[in-house]
Amino acid sequence: MPLVLNEEQTMLKDSAKDFCANNAPISQLRQLRDARSDTGFDTDTWKQMVDLGWAGITIPEEFGGLGFGYLGLGVVLEECGRTLTASPLLATVVGASAIEKAASDEQKNELLPKVAAGELLLALALEESAHHQPYGSSTSAQVSGNSVTVSGNKQFVIDGNSADKLVVVARSSGSSGDRDGLTLVLIDRESSGVKVTRTIMADSRNAANISFDGAQGTLIGTAGGAADALDAVLDTGRILLSAEMLGGVQECFDRTIEYLKVREQFGVPIGSFQGLKHRAAQMFCEVEMSKSVVLEALSALDANSEDCAELASLSKTRLNDTYNLVTAEGVQMHGGIGMTDEYEIGFFMKRSRVSEQAFGNSSFHRDRYGVIQGY
Repeated sequence: MPLVLNEEQTMLKDSAKDFCANNAPISQLRQLRDARSDTGFDTDTWKQMVDLGWAGITIPEEFGGLGFGYLGLGVVLEECGRTLTASPLLATVVGASAIEKAASDEQKNELLPKVAAGELLLALALEESAHHQPYGSSTSAQVSGNSVTVSGNKQFVIDGNSADKLVVVARSSGSSGDRDGLTLVLIDRESSGVKVTRTIMADSRNAANISFDGAQGTLIGTAGGAADALDAVLDTGRILLSAEMLGGVQECFDRTIEYLKVREQFGVPIGSFQGLKHRAAQMFCEVEMSKSVVLEALSALDANSEDCAELASLSKTRLNDTYNLVTAEGVQMHGGIGMTDEYEIGFFMKRSRVSEQAFGNSSFHRDRYGVIQGY
């Protein structure tokens, strides 16, 4: 597959870059943090994103979306990553992918047009421990026809406090860790039996801990047979998050290189010091490899390739490690001022550390990649 953007994708990328720079700079995230915004994102900015069609980029045209593909959404998220844009876009798209991959035609016709129109925010409720465990759910699901009663607890639900509906991974049979028995359930966040506790992460972004006590929801797909759909949804989230992380990597790297050119010691720019040149060269190589793997992973999603799973783990591992490296080096090369809240370089480090844990850290994905390869 060609690892280049076509003309339409390039135009979308340029448009997203201008929008994020002008309407959602890092200063907006700082304002949201300091004001302790209830939603964690600016609603006017989100409305503008919806008007641009971003919420419906991956949703098929038959359901009111643009059908522009994951590569199109990937370039948008990359630009969002450059400015650390706070929005429910990623969480909602991941939730919508669960509807696309597992829901009935009736549910798709009801829900997907609302997502594309920005009228419905979604969030995936999966994790129950401090570590990413796709099949680790012990939240119970009592199924009666299409109605499901859910009891249990979820952690680290990205944008769970602002979502209108939750896509909950529960268990209708088996034990925690079993691949069989997983069930997807759609539950209104404000319904009876649902308690949402907002948590503000180190990067000032939203997550939530959610408890379900006999909460009533609607079955998505087949009871006990959601593992394949869940795998596909998580791989979609991993690749899209990798695209957002790539934007942060590139912005952090660019800012660091610019600082090396203007900061002087002993009468010369510090970028002329050989030791810093070597470190900058290593970062450059890592950034370039990250660009290639994310582009290939996004292309595989659009092609529905059999390689999606391994590319999802490859891209998430690569971006976890690269984002960690580039942000650590960026803060160090900025010196003491890089540790202050006044400089924005530290915001990228905080974002990288939270992103590393979402949808699996590097240890998880190295192990998964090895299993997929047959080791």
